[in-house]
Amino acid sequence: MFESFDAILLARIQFAFTIAFHIVFPAFTIGLASYLTVLLALWLKTGRGVYLRLFDFWKTIFAISFGMGVVSGIVMSYQFGTNWSAFSDKAGPVIGPLMGYEVLTAFFLEAGFLGIMLFGRERVGKGLHFMATAMVAFGTLLSATWILAVNSWMQTPQGFAINEVGQFVPVDWWQIIFSPSFPYRLIHMVLAAYLTTALVVGGVAAWHKLRRRDWPEVHTMFSMAMGMIIVVAPLQIFMGDLHGLNTLEHQPIKVMAMEGHFESHPDGAPLILFGFPDREAQTVHWSVEIPKLSSLILKHDLNAPMDGLDTVPREMQPPVEIVFWSFRIMVMLGFAMLGLGLWSLLARLRGRLHDSRNLHRFALAMGPAGFVAVLAGWITTEVGRQPWTVYGHMLTADSASPVSAAAVGASLVAFIIVYFAIFGTGVVYVLRLMARLPEFDEDDLVDGPLRTAGITPGPATQKEVPHGH
Repeated sequence: MFESFDAILLARIQFAFTIAFHIVFPAFTIGLASYLTVLLALWLKTGRGVYLRLFDFWKTIFAISFGMGVVSGIVMSYQFGTNWSAFSDKAGPVIGPLMGYEVLTAFFLEAGFLGIMLFGRERVGKGLHFMATAMVAFGTLLSATWILAVNSWMQTPQGFAINEVGQFVPVDWWQIIFSPSFPYRLIHMVLAAYLTTALVVGGVAAWHKLRRRDWPEVHTMFSMAMGMIIVVAPLQIFMGDLHGLNTLEHQPIKVMAMEGHFESHPDGAPLILFGFPDREAQTVHWSVEIPKLSSLILKHDLNAPMDGLDTVPREMQPPVEIVFWSFRIMVMLGFAMLGLGLWSLLARLRGRLHDSRNLHRFALAMGPAGFVAVLAGWITTEVGRQPWTVYGHMLTADSASPVSAAAVGASLVAFIIVYFAIFGTGVVYVLRLMARLPEFDEDDLVDGPLRTAGITPGPATQKEVPHGH
């Protein structure tokens, strides 16, 4: 059934499918590991049981998500050999060591301390348990660092030479690791992970608030999540602007596709808000534009000239329709996150953070927004790089293995079935865990009266009433 398909296109779809499933888990666990570290630190500092109970609640979700992230990512390594052996042969001397360092440092660090973090609090003491949790969080950040170093080198390659058999060989590892796009991409991705986690935590808290579960744990989750969003969302927008300027310098064709600029503009380019790009006709139909604003944003000059895709051969243009819309989805969600943060700040200042049901509805609706934005950002980055695998040096068409479309298509179908069966089940289980808070019986003093449906409010002086009783 796949004989009429293009094997390279199927290989690209397969890799895109697996990485789309995989990336949502690290995007969540990177931020969640840091959140767990903060919760544990607050418990150690204040002694308030609410932080420890939240730690125990979220560590279970972290463990499941971390496991799914590891398993879903392993198969991508095999795809380098099965579907992209030409790329692995040519670029292996550069990307192989970097991916090996990710395993030897970050993954070993996470694996070594994960068991202590999950099960060791009563066995190793509070101090060592906190250190283990912090090491897991550091390991997740280190893992992102190595993976983004690999991908950034593919986007903006430097520090290499090409030997007599056409392989990329390292000349300067510092230049390879710290390629021109690496700092921007690393910070942008880490901030995205923190936003993703904050939105999930805030969405879970909002879910319980809308069900009148006015528990200390719910208040604390929502307050911390909204505080994180109002701090990180503006930083992310600022870093996104810097990342865009860096992309304009090193990958201008990608920016042309993101902006939908099929034509060059010698006296200032408009910002196309919406429209329907048509790569075949080389135009954007029914576009809504703001004159010269694109030149102002990208070059800080209303009249700055901007090249368009009319300066690029058709075969070297990325799929503009995909890049154009994925970029706008990411940007729109970014500003929606900023709006949520500003709304929560206003509600906090008015003393309505825990009473505004419309805010809680908005926070619940925004719960998955971080995952969508991460996927849209990666689509923009990877599709916008086409037709290159190593930008400017190795084409995607020259990177694939000599395998038949039928073989790639069969494995793609298998991946789709297995991934949806296994990880779909895992996601449903995680959502069920989030939808209910367990009964807590740790000692803790309550700051005020505890309100539970069906029970007359009254102050708790020594021990909180277990939830659900």
